[in-house]
Amino acid sequence: MTDVRTAGPDGRREPLPQTQRAAVLHAPGDVRLEERPVPVPGPREALVRVAAVGVCGSDVHYYEHGRIADFVVTSPLVLGHEASGTVVATGSEVTRVRPGDRVALEPGVPCGHCGQCRTGRYNLCPDVRFFATPPIDGAFAEYVVLDEAFTHPVPDTLSDDAAALIEPLSVAVWANRKARVEPGMSVLVSGAGPIGLLCLQVARARGAARVVATDISEHRLAVAHRLGAETVNVREREPSSVIPDADVLLECSGSAEAIASGIRCVAPAGTVVLVGMGEPTPPLPVDVIQQRELWVTGTFRYAHVYPAAIELAASGSIELDGLVTARFGLAEAEQALLASRRDPAALKAIVRPDGRTMG
Repeated sequence: MTDVRTAGPDGRREPLPQTQRAAVLHAPGDVRLEERPVPVPGPREALVRVAAVGVCGSDVHYYEHGRIADFVVTSPLVLGHEASGTVVATGSEVTRVRPGDRVALEPGVPCGHCGQCRTGRYNLCPDVRFFATPPIDGAFAEYVVLDEAFTHPVPDTLSDDAAALIEPLSVAVWANRKARVEPGMSVLVSGAGPIGLLCLQVARARGAARVVATDISEHRLAVAHRLGAETVNVREREPSSVIPDADVLLECSGSAEAIASGIRCVAPAGTVVLVGMGEPTPPLPVDVIQQRELWVTGTFRYAHVYPAAIELAASGSIELDGLVTARFGLAEAEQALLASRRDPAALKAIVRPDGRTMG
């Protein structure tokens, strides 16, 4: 790596370190801080110094259970896929970014050759290499490399935390696109966790006339209300008593009960988008789907939406920084993974490899 150099904050070019720290999952409940080599970018890759990484529910699931469906942690794995940082070096063929650029990292790199990739559905590529999905390491580390096509520059108006949360925002943008949310529509969002809160904001930004959010947490419902949604605590009343004729259901909880009750709130010819992941085979009210001719679809990550998500966040239409409820250094990655379990009011924990936990 002697010929790879980086631009410092003052513009001077400095040698890169040879090693870095990474928080590594060895087994359920076992995260260790380790020294690893700094990765070397390939010809079309950028080396990025990681600034912020959001903790996703999938990270927590791997930490607690060591697997998600068919994805099993069989060897040490670096978690974290919601990431931002600064480009410090590039491969010889890179033209999209340069050292010093602040970027949001789109964490899945598809093969580019399969049938799904050729038709533009690269989120469905069977050979995608996605951060923190076994066996691909994620971003709970000081440095990562990524294909330049998935390294997206962000404006200085976005904080490092907000740039990291472009990833879950992209999930929300994709869900709203799948639902074809348009001005004047009514939208029901079931589940007011981070994805639900982003989905409701995107729906409002797309012109939805009415957005109703449901949950069982009064704290999360209070955040949803602050962000412009009507709210329903489903422990106290049925959502159909508030919105019996939604044009769109964005189901973000993964709860079988929420899926069934939410579908019953959708008007004839409406659209149901299943975003949250929960039970693998939840029962569906097929009679309602048939009688109302509902369109029901799932979502899997996203494709071609990062630039739109960045533009939407930069416009001020979406609140990202306000969703961050805790920040941790890299040595505290295990605490970050436990944050949502320990604090019912937690929304989004951020890991900052440089150790900054303020602001």
